[in-house]
Amino acid sequence: MLSLLLLIGQVIRTKVRWTQKLLLPASVIGGLLGLVVVQLMQRYAPGSGQFVSDATAGWSKLPSFLINIVFATLFLGVAIPPLKKVWRIAGPQLAFGQIVAWGQYAVGIGITLFILTRFFDIPPMFGAIIPIGFEGGHGTAAGLAPVFADKGWAEGADLALGSATVGVVAGVIVGMALVNWAARKHYCKGAAQQRDSREITGDGIVPTGERTEAGKLTFRSESVETLAMHLAVVAVAMLIGYILKKGLTGVEGLWLTDPKNAILGSFPLFPLAMVGGVILQKLFDRFDRRQVLDRRLMRRLQGLSLDYLVVAALATLKIEAIITHIVPFLILMLVGIAWNVWCVMFLARRMLPDFWFERSIAEFGQSTGVTATGILLLRVADPKFETKAPDAFGYKQLLHEPFMGGGLWTSTVVPLLYIFRANPWPIWFVTLGAIGVWLFVRFVVFRKAWAPE
Repeated sequence: MLSLLLLIGQVIRTKVRWTQKLLLPASVIGGLLGLVVVQLMQRYAPGSGQFVSDATAGWSKLPSFLINIVFATLFLGVAIPPLKKVWRIAGPQLAFGQIVAWGQYAVGIGITLFILTRFFDIPPMFGAIIPIGFEGGHGTAAGLAPVFADKGWAEGADLALGSATVGVVAGVIVGMALVNWAARKHYCKGAAQQRDSREITGDGIVPTGERTEAGKLTFRSESVETLAMHLAVVAVAMLIGYILKKGLTGVEGLWLTDPKNAILGSFPLFPLAMVGGVILQKLFDRFDRRQVLDRRLMRRLQGLSLDYLVVAALATLKIEAIITHIVPFLILMLVGIAWNVWCVMFLARRMLPDFWFERSIAEFGQSTGVTATGILLLRVADPKFETKAPDAFGYKQLLHEPFMGGGLWTSTVVPLLYIFRANPWPIWFVTLGAIGVWLFVRFVVFRKAWAPE
């Protein structure tokens, strides 16, 4: 049934032009279609409960499993460059990206504590749905569902998924508006040559003459299927993450008296699976002289998992949670979008040493939707990739992803907000402090090193 939804989603993407203009992935279209069908059947088709239950069996469990594959493959199959090189090329981009991400926590938690908790019956965790949905995306929101449930606020995952959906749409619509604004202001020469988004992605089908290989076969089939070996490496990365998780839980158990207050024990598996992937890749860099891991095959496994994850997560979304909290939810979404727009229009030109719009629009796309949205907006602003923005944006992910957008801090903030629910202000001050640290790094420590060339 999930496969059917994914197929129908692609057919809709192929035939319906406005879905192309919004750059909606087939997985999002299929997931939303499944959500509508399930909700309609449950409400208006008496006696359909058993059919719906059978048809959707297991869907709710898939996202929290598949997200581990998505994160385990992040760094597998690509040589991890020296930290010094990454820092030199992507340092300013990293500082800007970190401030955008930490700012989402600051404005989200801040508006929740100052205003929303005073007028609505919501916990402090509500403030985290901006960065979990925007910076993290559907995968992170679905992956954190067990953490929300463990902390007694299961509807938080549904709100975070709603936030991710708003982010995907806003990332494209607002992002394209910003590109047009930059073209009028002559802030980037590539924007003047921008093409309509349909010319870049169209109906989602690559023309026959432009199709590239999905990957290389690095093993002979009589020995082992190459894809099976790549999947095995991903699974071992997940196993390493699982061992790390058990170790952290055991260490925390030595002093923890109330399991509900666990931080390490509440840590989801997927960021640790990413750590497992980094460990394995470093071993392959050191000992594998024949380069048996193919990056493109890893990307195929990642994309396969993410597509099914998004369909399953959206189709099982409990819209009652969003309807119940619709007013604070909309307020939070508007504040989150406004923060990201402000970062592009005001902060970027002061933080980024060159090509500030190209660099910042890529960051805007990633921090509201997904990395692919960021790359697409960058391609509209810089069609031939003539600036330094693509390299800076790519290298920046190596240092950014392990912590934000589904990384270590993203996975820690929900347990922290639960533990400090009686007095969550220290968490808000941490987010402000992080912004201050990165501003200090950019304008004091590396002011000369990151000056325009």
